[in-house]
Amino acid sequence: MPTSPAHAPHALTLVGAPTDIGAGSRGASMGPEALRVAGLGPALQTLGYDVEDAGNLSGPPNPCLPLQHGYRHLAEVVAWNVAVHDAVHAELERGRLPILLGGDHCLGIGSISAVARYCRRAGKSLRVLWLDAHVDFNTQALTPSGNLHGMPVACLCGNGPEPLTALAGHVPALQPQWIRQIGIRSVDDGEKRLIDAAGVDAYDMRTIDEIGMRAVMEEALADLGPDTHLHVSFDVDFLDPEIAPAVATGIPGGPTYREAQLCMEMIADTGLLGSLDIVELNPALDVRNKTAVLTTELVQSLFGKSTLMRRPARRRP
Repeated sequence: MPTSPAHAPHALTLVGAPTDIGAGSRGASMGPEALRVAGLGPALQTLGYDVEDAGNLSGPPNPCLPLQHGYRHLAEVVAWNVAVHDAVHAELERGRLPILLGGDHCLGIGSISAVARYCRRAGKSLRVLWLDAHVDFNTQALTPSGNLHGMPVACLCGNGPEPLTALAGHVPALQPQWIRQIGIRSVDDGEKRLIDAAGVDAYDMRTIDEIGMRAVMEEALADLGPDTHLHVSFDVDFLDPEIAPAVATGIPGGPTYREAQLCMEMIADTGLLGSLDIVELNPALDVRNKTAVLTTELVQSLFGKSTLMRRPARRRP
């Protein structure tokens, strides 16, 4: 596995998607501005990156309607994800690393579909790290709420409405074996069966408790080649709500500050990060923007910030 970030693009583009269209409560639409207020762009510039802020995408407003045919706001979710797909794909084609500022996690469908389309054309292999408290593998038949932010992984694996499953130009956008889910601690009974049948590698908090974040990340990052495009989809509820309260679906018992930092630093060490989602930040639930500030710190670590100059790990006796 590479030990230097030299392969990662040094040109980054922030793309805001201010919507909570797929969520069950309002507020994630304010996430992009909270990250900008926390200084995300300038913080990455201090690490030597060329950072462009492309502003915010536009899309339909949240109509706050009940579910219809098993989904809430399907047409609006499709419209937002098409906009995200097109923007992320355009940045990849420019040779820049897109950072999607969400918005709720339904937007991962558009973002990762764009990455999958790009990798298919470029002949790259794809690995997706899904940092989340939830597996997001719900379907129309299983979900009582119809909220599409609980369905993006299922859609990306081909189980969902056609306008979303086909965004990448091929179905499924992802093979389940390309995904590693980390930090899981809230799974519906139906999802539990589906995720097991699909064969997605999901590292729940019990696994992290038992073997530690280092071992989990070593497994999740194993077998990466120099042609691998590594996509990180970072749902802020991945973190323990004691340190990151600004999420509508916070689940106690998540990774600590140090565990999260180690996770990000080990991703940075691969040098293969090619795209990033930051989603589900709800500043209406925050305290003096502390969650956005913490998220900015973690993203800096994801892009190579470290306490000391890093050297290859010393071999243990």
